[in-house]
Amino acid sequence: MIRNLIAFFGLVGLPRAEGASAECEDEVDTGLASRMRALDRDPYLSIADPDLRLISVFDDLKYDRADLDMLTGPMRRRAVRGLEPLGFRQVSGAVIENRSADVRVVMPKQHSLGASPFDAARYLSRRSRDYVLLTPTQVACQFIDSYPVEDAVERIRVLVAKHPINLLKIADHLEHNDRHATFRPAIGHLKFVQREAVEAEPLRSRRALR
Repeated sequence: MIRNLIAFFGLVGLPRAEGASAECEDEVDTGLASRMRALDRDPYLSIADPDLRLISVFDDLKYDRADLDMLTGPMRRRAVRGLEPLGFRQVSGAVIENRSADVRVVMPKQHSLGASPFDAARYLSRRSRDYVLLTPTQVACQFIDSYPVEDAVERIRVLVAKHPINLLKIADHLEHNDRHATFRPAIGHLKFVQREAVEAEPLRSRRALR
């Protein structure tokens, strides 16, 4: 889904500087991608999907279906602090950038109170080499939209073991298409998986991000 949108909007990498080689760019990008895994050592951050370039930032263990699903100030600050040792600096309210590697982490804006978590990364202007910082619920929505249902469910199972998601909000915003209809029966199973994860360590002792 995201790859299709990138292709549709023509969001490809910036033109290379004169004399630069594709091999050099690939080496820089691969090296940074490997170092980005350091974020996984932070219980509040995770490279949730290196292929889709999704970074998840944890907020809380408890959700209500009426909760706003958006990046809060503490979530953004945690991500900025976590990315600084990797050469990133915040350059605007929506972009954290590693200029030497020409890689950005893009943060979606909240457009309306009732916005669907499926829309958070759908229409972002970003290049294929850029990452997106999302709430865990928004990450799960990207899994649903990007992978076959079996793969999406397995990836969400792994995600909720570290970053629980708002399954009720996802259920409320599932769309009237075949992909979402196929996923809907998995909601009950994932509720059970998440409940077990939240009641066990290390999640049970984790405090909400403030």
